[in-house]
Amino acid sequence: MIATVPAPRLISWNITLRCPLKCAHCYVDAGDREAEGVLSTEEAFCVIDQIREIGRPIVVLSGGEPLMREDLYAIAEYGTRRGLRMVLGSSGFLIDRQAAGRLRRAGIRAAAISIDSVDPAVHDAFRGMDGVWEKAVQAVGHCLDAGIGVQVNMSVMRPDFAEIEGVIGLGSALGVRDYHLFLPVQTGRGRGIKQQSPREYEDLIRRILLEYRESALRIRPICAPQFRRIADELGIDARWSRGCLAGLTYCRIFATGDVTPCPYLPVSAGNLLTTSFGEIWQHSAVFAALRDTDRLTGKCGRCTYKAICGGCRARAYRGAAAVPVQWCDGLEQPQAPEGEICAEDPFCPYEPGEGVR
Repeated sequence: MIATVPAPRLISWNITLRCPLKCAHCYVDAGDREAEGVLSTEEAFCVIDQIREIGRPIVVLSGGEPLMREDLYAIAEYGTRRGLRMVLGSSGFLIDRQAAGRLRRAGIRAAAISIDSVDPAVHDAFRGMDGVWEKAVQAVGHCLDAGIGVQVNMSVMRPDFAEIEGVIGLGSALGVRDYHLFLPVQTGRGRGIKQQSPREYEDLIRRILLEYRESALRIRPICAPQFRRIADELGIDARWSRGCLAGLTYCRIFATGDVTPCPYLPVSAGNLLTTSFGEIWQHSAVFAALRDTDRLTGKCGRCTYKAICGGCRARAYRGAAAVPVQWCDGLEQPQAPEGEICAEDPFCPYEPGEGVR
């Protein structure tokens, strides 16, 4: 077994690009059509075997909407039998009581359900269909009743603390203790979403960390690696060793078998139909670049927090002003991965040396 690089702890896997919803921020532009060359059931089993050869990471079956794939239960069961912890990432739209029971029997032990607002109209408008909020809330209950742990994923499109507080309050009333708060990244369908200023999000992260520093809830800002710097500035134990995990302890498998550092970075490190997962994870030039903080450039390269933050590599790729890649155009294989991937994060307002605010 190859052991030069520690195995990943978490893998996100887009097993399908089909989805009944039309979420405004979808990074894979999911919809009615399936990805050309999507992995078959047998190929999915082979991928699981390859993952198992190098470790036992958590594998998140995502999409699109993973329940649109009929063999979801077979894939989950196979991964469970091979000793992997199989979990689910879903809008909750298709998770009724029967589906939750089937997921539990297939080995799914946890599910991330998306709830973006306490206001059903706001959530439904963002997700592109009426009734989605109600189905998501019901899905949380169905999963918990079936013995599946639940994490609430919230897309924080506006730096509105009251909205975040409302969603956490709603989830807590339902029995949820885990929350991932996703800050916007302009890729896929979300490339046209207007963002507020980076400083407003910086202030939002600071308030979240302060408000919940004594809470028993587990709350983490996602796609906001600067939260580790802010936590250090505030003297808060952040519980996580690093902000950006892409390529270090985490990666994503695309529906066609391409492996990328994270879901928001459309750069292929290799395809599992031609190269083993272990080979890609251990020896890809893309991952090698991300693991070497000395390759970071701009203010990320000068920052004393680069070892615990790392900057968002997806936002750094192509910079803030360039037109983001559309997923339907395919994943890219850059000739010099240490270039734009290692550039400074344009969404971070911190200037090295400015000290605690």
